[in-house]
Amino acid sequence: MTAGERRVVLITGCSTGIGAALAQAFHAHGDEVIATARKPESLAALADAGMHTLALDVNDPQSVEDATARALQLAGRVDVLVNNAGINLFGPLVELPLRELGAVLETNVVGVMAMTQALFPSMADRGSGLVVNIGSVVGVTPTPWAGIYCASKAAVHQLSSVLRMELAPFGIDVTVVQPGAVRSNIAQSAAPAIERFAAPPSRYHRAYAGLHARTHSSQDDPMEAEDFAAQVVERVSVESPPRTIVVGGDAQRVVKMRELPDDQLELIMGAHFGLGPDFEPESES
Repeated sequence: MTAGERRVVLITGCSTGIGAALAQAFHAHGDEVIATARKPESLAALADAGMHTLALDVNDPQSVEDATARALQLAGRVDVLVNNAGINLFGPLVELPLRELGAVLETNVVGVMAMTQALFPSMADRGSGLVVNIGSVVGVTPTPWAGIYCASKAAVHQLSSVLRMELAPFGIDVTVVQPGAVRSNIAQSAAPAIERFAAPPSRYHRAYAGLHARTHSSQDDPMEAEDFAAQVVERVSVESPPRTIVVGGDAQRVVKMRELPDDQLELIMGAHFGLGPDFEPESES
């Protein structure tokens, strides 16, 4: 890429929230944006703003192949890949169906690798590129009721570290973003799915208030998505982007909590989200 040339940025999961805000922020920065989502009709506003939009399901190998080919056809290259597509799941790990747990890992972890693998050859051939993976502060500091999401984002952090080492010889850099609370519709979309734990036969129904609180906690005092995106774009638009970006409501405090001894951290998190000494499971006998 020559000096002053616009970057081509492909972003996954742009239908709402962080993805849409990142697309708008990169576009405002002057980059050529390729915004993608499973449902292309959800990208109409971004298309109207002058961005390329493509259908892309990171869980579908054919969709990944087609979208990658189309992106390279449209722009000739992709300079920055932003792996943002992801899903959440709330509830006690031992009562969540395995297929739902697997779906989170498939989207949040395997989806990141599907896109990175798809764009690696073209980036390697040019000897340059940047992969930006969206992790989470709860991938650093785990919380009850979001265990599979925490695990998936911890995996994204580890994959990013390994990818950084493995891609460096090809001139490709990797940045992992660890958002704190950012305004989105995550609480509203997740609320119906947690109702199954509000009453028997869930053994956790007496802790439902804590589960409900955890489901909505990221929206208690969130950073606006536009402010979050602007900070991310600014920090990845330098010659040597940082390895890790921690930004969002309460992000630094949550990450700092990981320095506590495990027993203290577990006691604090458990008590905060309904698993303290007051929680008494019902006997099934």
